Amino acid sequence: MIAKVIVDVPANQTDRLFDYAIPEEWEEMIEPGMRVVVPFGPRKIQGFVISVANESEHAKLKELSEVKDVTPILTQELLDLGFWLTEKALCYAVSALQAMLPAAMKANVTKTVVLGNRVNEEATWHRMVSSNGVKWDDFLSHFSHKELNRAIKNDELEVRYDVKEKTAPKTILSVSAALQKDELQKEKEKMGNRALKQQEIIAHFIENEGAVSYKELMDMLDTTRSTIKSLVSKEILKEEEVELYRDPYKGREFTPSTALELTDLQEQAITPILTSIEDHHHETFLIHGVTGSGKTEIYLQSIHRVLEQGKEAIVLVPEISLTPQMVTRFKSRFGSEVAVLHSGLSRGEKYDEWRKIHRKEVKVVVGARSAVFAPFTNLGIIIIDEEHESSYKQEENPRYHARDVAIKRGEHYNCPVVLGSATPSLESYARASKGVYTLLELLHRVNKQAMPTVSIVDMREELRAGNRSMFSNDLYDKLKDRLEKKEQTVLFLNRRGYSTFVMCRDCGYVAECPHCDISLTYHKINGTMRCHYCGHEERFPTQCPECESEHIRFFGTGTQRVEEELTKILPEARVVRMDVDTTRRKGAHEKLLNQFGEGKADILLGTQMIAKGLDFPNVTLVGVLAGDAMLHIPDFRASEKTFQLLTQVSGRAGRHLLPGEVIVQSYTPEHYSIEMASEHDYQSFYQREMVTRKQFGYPPFYFLAMVNVSHEELTKTVDVTEKIAAYLKEHLSKQSVVLGPVASPIPRIKDRYRYQCMIKYKTEPNLTHYLKEIQKHFSKEISRGGLQLSIDTQPYMMM
Repeated sequence: MIAKVIVDVPANQTDRLFDYAIPEEWEEMIEPGMRVVVPFGPRKIQGFVISVANESEHAKLKELSEVKDVTPILTQELLDLGFWLTEKALCYAVSALQAMLPAAMKANVTKTVVLGNRVNEEATWHRMVSSNGVKWDDFLSHFSHKELNRAIKNDELEVRYDVKEKTAPKTILSVSAALQKDELQKEKEKMGNRALKQQEIIAHFIENEGAVSYKELMDMLDTTRSTIKSLVSKEILKEEEVELYRDPYKGREFTPSTALELTDLQEQAITPILTSIEDHHHETFLIHGVTGSGKTEIYLQSIHRVLEQGKEAIVLVPEISLTPQMVTRFKSRFGSEVAVLHSGLSRGEKYDEWRKIHRKEVKVVVGARSAVFAPFTNLGIIIIDEEHESSYKQEENPRYHARDVAIKRGEHYNCPVVLGSATPSLESYARASKGVYTLLELLHRVNKQAMPTVSIVDMREELRAGNRSMFSNDLYDKLKDRLEKKEQTVLFLNRRGYSTFVMCRDCGYVAECPHCDISLTYHKINGTMRCHYCGHEERFPTQCPECESEHIRFFGTGTQRVEEELTKILPEARVVRMDVDTTRRKGAHEKLLNQFGEGKADILLGTQMIAKGLDFPNVTLVGVLAGDAMLHIPDFRASEKTFQLLTQVSGRAGRHLLPGEVIVQSYTPEHYSIEMASEHDYQSFYQREMVTRKQFGYPPFYFLAMVNVSHEELTKTVDVTEKIAAYLKEHLSKQSVVLGPVASPIPRIKDRYRYQCMIKYKTEPNLTHYLKEIQKHFSKEISRGGLQLSIDTQPYMMM
């Protein structure tokens, strides 16, 4: 029997199936989707079994070295999906398969130096290596590579490769009954009036089945470890290692909730979804529902119908920002049927949540982008909440979009895919308008609650009136008013740090990162300037490094500075700040939101992690400090992102009984994305933006592909990008447009120069072939590590 294996070496030459002989004793157990360890050249590495065959066209085959799994960890559907992804995202097959597994299951290879066949007791390293071997790094800290290579050639030493998982299952030492119940009863009676504690323990196992940990048993029966141990030594009880799940929500109580009565609009929206579930028919639905229109209740009731059929559900939410409140709603409705997967969990917790799904112990998974690969085998629905979010697009290999993967899986299982958003992406809404997706609209809030009133403040006028503060007079008055009324406020600014850049007022010098072409951001807490791209840090200078002037100051505004200003102008206000800096620690995100939700703070100040999905009844004011911050970035989606963010953040106000109000501060208040967001007018924005997209040839009228090149030498970067652009211009049809090569908007990051070229096309059937040819052509230079080449067939990040 032969196993066809994809090996864990992401390179052009190895991106194919390799044949390995299956040892006779494993023939019955090896199945596609299992991980195995195989000999590959001088080393041993991990691989995935893709298929099993009876014979191979190759004569001499090496055997599999080790089997890592008892049952396949990837289903046949996920294996097929992986190969589909290699075509769609132009990645290596092993990269696609690895993306489907939690980080803990990715291979961790350790190298050990062990004694070879020829004994050399004279060698200085002989005693150090001994019979157990020594770690590779430890050996090389005492001896040179040259000595090691010589000893390996002489067969005096060899290197052993061990492929281990990064996280093992967590186990706990437990005890269980070693005898049948009637035998336990006899043992108990034998003791007569002696050893009463031991009798109590035996009585527990007569009444209860299964293993129990030492700690639990000691707490339950107020006994000692030695008492339990004596029963183990008498072989009345037996010890065993019992697997324990790392539960990220241990100790949390979720109050059970029941389905709410749907409004007429919700009924109209859910009916076609339920019909699709009943008919086992794949359809993609786009729910365009304003903030607070009750989209989540539609998700919950649709999932309930799926679970009644014995099927499973995947719910995607945009990264950690949405998860605390969303998780609570799903756990309250479906209890222990829910597994959660997001970046806020530790590696071990993610691994355990994934294993619950794999073992069919749960029916619903709520998670970020990668949860779309949950190893379910009977999917009934996939839901993508806030479908417009760019976090659903993976920016490193494999560069997939979760929406495409969800639709592909929906087709396989003949189940509905539901996309929901108050501000759908233009591409999705255009598809819904053409009938590719089914459009369902919820254009009113639940209980006919009014949308918040939005005022736009022209900050140029404030400046002319002598107000140099970061708060307009209008916003300051409203903040004060809410404090007096004991109502809450959300303040939004999409910049962390204290200020955006540091500049000398005399000579114009701006502090830049020495490794990236970007200015450093000032963080006041530790008095440093930090690069948000490579992490480089410097102390804040007391004088200008160029002209030695003391007039060096920070400019622009970050969340730290707003927090400081708030404490000056409203000292009585209790402020909670949420940005990357304050939510680094595990659980900090949820802790801060709970603090605000329990009324222990008056103002929630934060970056875009607070812009969506949050639902607090006492929030009646939302302030946007720089409504146009995203308008001026070099990205054709800048207007769309601005409109979406303003609409989403406005939707945090007045969601319950109290009316809501929003104030947007801007230096370009006349821009259509800001004006239309203030009117909650998605339709007008869509029509206006579509005209611009058509005029300049951008999605949804054209498809895009982006080729990014980076190298430590500028000339090399330019040369390679020019060759690629010339090749594409020569081979693509006249209707396609190749733009570039040009320097990327940030021309250098981490001491690497960056260039790019963009392809705009409507139909280009051979584009994938040409892009793969480019990858092949430069594969040797890439494998040497100098050149980096990335191709994105659906770019979302233009920077």
